[in-house]
Amino acid sequence: MKLFESEANNLSYRHILITGGAGFIGSHVADELLRHGHHVRVLDNLTPQVHGGAAPDYLDPDVEWFDGDIRDARAVERALRGIDAVYHFAATVGVGQSMYEIERYTDINCVGTAILLEALARRPVERLVVASSMSIYGEGLYRSADGAVRIVGERSVDQLKRSQWEFADENGAPLVPLPTPETKTPALSSIYALTKYAQERSCLMIGRAYRIPTVALRFFNVYGPRQALSNPYTGVLAIFAARYLNDNPPLVFEDGRQQRDFVSVHDLARACRLCLDASDAPGHAINIGSGKAYSICELAERMACVLGKENVGIEITGKYRMGDIRHCFADTTLARNLIGYEPRVSLEQGMVELADWLADRRPDDHVENARAELSARGLTL
Repeated sequence: MKLFESEANNLSYRHILITGGAGFIGSHVADELLRHGHHVRVLDNLTPQVHGGAAPDYLDPDVEWFDGDIRDARAVERALRGIDAVYHFAATVGVGQSMYEIERYTDINCVGTAILLEALARRPVERLVVASSMSIYGEGLYRSADGAVRIVGERSVDQLKRSQWEFADENGAPLVPLPTPETKTPALSSIYALTKYAQERSCLMIGRAYRIPTVALRFFNVYGPRQALSNPYTGVLAIFAARYLNDNPPLVFEDGRQQRDFVSVHDLARACRLCLDASDAPGHAINIGSGKAYSICELAERMACVLGKENVGIEITGKYRMGDIRHCFADTTLARNLIGYEPRVSLEQGMVELADWLADRRPDDHVENARAELSARGLTL
């Protein structure tokens, strides 16, 4: 029998561990779980790139805090004592940075997950939920002029150097992007994507072997309050906000018409809670997005409008960043069927809330340094 939101509210509370729970997404999931009567423990090492080395002031005082690294087996063992369910969010994020900090991304995302899974093999829990990523898809699905669904590969270097950003069929007709379902074969185009896929598959594999009901949630582009604004490898809306708040134009790769799916962190947190008790979810990887596509330029323009920065403009670089894809947005049918998830927060509502949160913030802007780093390593064309 499927358990959806109305039924989940009546279930007994659990002791829940969130690895990486002091971060943007983890803290919102902690709030959502606390509101529904669960006890929440967080394991986090407050990495300086995200937190500046300081504990966040937004973490609910009812959260039980454990300071520790996901790669520290003893810290993980301590954090798991008395725990009924685990949300595994501890990871380092960023497509561009992953292409040169290869060891660090692999160490944190893959080795850290392996240490957690070894601990869970000894101490199984009632449910494991792991944060996966839309990045594992590479390009999304497309439709050709004759109506056929197409799976495309990577764009060639020659094509990118000629600024031919879009995919076309054999006759040169443009392909139309489609919502991407979970059945699409992964196409890993960055070290970050590779490590997230390793996290997802490792958790599902060990969950099956040790009879730990496990769900992988493939997050699309998440936005909302508490994003790390001074981290130049965080979500695109936070990066745009940091630029605008410093009166600098956002840097947009390619021609700015590439499409992405942007989902409110409130919708995502609710999805995370819903899959805690949904009986048909274990064993599946599930898209969590809005199901809608927006161009990067449109996002930049909307952000400028809500921040009152329309005069700042947008800098379209006309360059390609290694590891980037052209179009990808979510088909959310499986999430609706398995966990009863429907996105509730419109982009308009979410951006107004984000603008309100940004009103008194003046983040450091490190985007130019990040661009210079990528360029110096030959990772932009």
